[in-house]
Amino acid sequence: MELWSPRRLAKWGLGLLVASQAVTIAALAVVDSYRKRGRQAARFPSAPPRPLAAGNGTVTIYTKGRDLYSDMLDSIEAATKTIYFETYIWKDDRVGQKFKDALVRAAERGVDVFVAFDVFGNLVVGPGFYRFPPSLQVLRHWPWSGMKWPVSFRMPGLNHRKILVVDDEVGYLGGYNIGSLYATSWRDTHVRVTGDSVADLANAFVDYWNQNRRGDTPYLESPPNRPWDSVIRVTRNVPSLAVFPIRYSYLEAIDRARERIWLTHAYLIPDDDLTLALIEAADRGVDVRVIVPAESNHIVADWLSRGFYTLLLSRGIRLFLYQNAMVHAKTATIDGVWSTIGTANLDRLSLMGNYEINVEITDADVAAEMEAIFTMDAGNCVELTLEQWQERPLAAKVSEIVLTPLRPLL
Repeated sequence: MELWSPRRLAKWGLGLLVASQAVTIAALAVVDSYRKRGRQAARFPSAPPRPLAAGNGTVTIYTKGRDLYSDMLDSIEAATKTIYFETYIWKDDRVGQKFKDALVRAAERGVDVFVAFDVFGNLVVGPGFYRFPPSLQVLRHWPWSGMKWPVSFRMPGLNHRKILVVDDEVGYLGGYNIGSLYATSWRDTHVRVTGDSVADLANAFVDYWNQNRRGDTPYLESPPNRPWDSVIRVTRNVPSLAVFPIRYSYLEAIDRARERIWLTHAYLIPDDDLTLALIEAADRGVDVRVIVPAESNHIVADWLSRGFYTLLLSRGIRLFLYQNAMVHAKTATIDGVWSTIGTANLDRLSLMGNYEINVEITDADVAAEMEAIFTMDAGNCVELTLEQWQERPLAAKVSEIVLTPLRPLL
């Protein structure tokens, strides 16, 4: 056998790449740990929630967790018939306990309470917190939930959704998980809807529940009278059915844009089609702006995202780095007409892997509110220019190249 055969060289090359990736990730983890030790309390602007008429209902946008949690808890306390509660992360802290206590009280007074949460997202939470009285119906989502054997293969996926529906009259969804950290220290976006669209949100929960329930867990009936035509449309990714419409909704909206595309995303790791769509929009004169965290809670995701910056900036897309807090929102507003708020990030995990849910709203007043919020957030950002980005250290450029092959995993 040749000492340096092509096969052996390929193996060595792959081994060196994996080793360099491991070293880079370990170094980033050390840097991240050191960075978090000296972090100050988060301070950032927020807008007071106010209901806006949309269709035959209302839309209320939340930019501060404390305001959102207060209204969610009030809705739970006012429930008389049913509560559908679904979340990715549910901390066992003061805020998390408030939600647990409110749900238990609702069940004790006769409300039918259905709870779903992701097990993987809560591995660091003590298991005792997730012991509930039998008056609550609880579905624990494992990464393999939704896979059916042996008849057919269904894709696994994390449940990254955040939903609350009360009495089929009011619904909440968006980026906020449940916990004290998110109440005051993270900049996120959530929405409260009333009117016909609540039935679509309730139906999203019902479908998920019925597809993933086990044993004697009750079957839920779909809500009647769901609207055919509404300015508020619920869009959901369902890995078990290999259905991922949120990605297409972004591609379609970006393709229609003629004036402006303003995006706010915690993790910007777009696939080739989304990247091309944004570049083509900028090429035809659309004002494309993206707010991302200067430093997110996932340092590897930050570095994978930065691998796109040179391309985006060189094609006229403006990038704004959010300061002093983690911006976790997943929102967009386009041409003063179309807006979306939800749980899906612009990365492969969200758009082609996880259970996700977004609401699309075609309404000028809501779009104006979203633009005002974007402008507010941009005031807490530092715009990154191509010239500044090209001056970053050589070590940073090499690290980005080393991590590039990991993009398809996130």
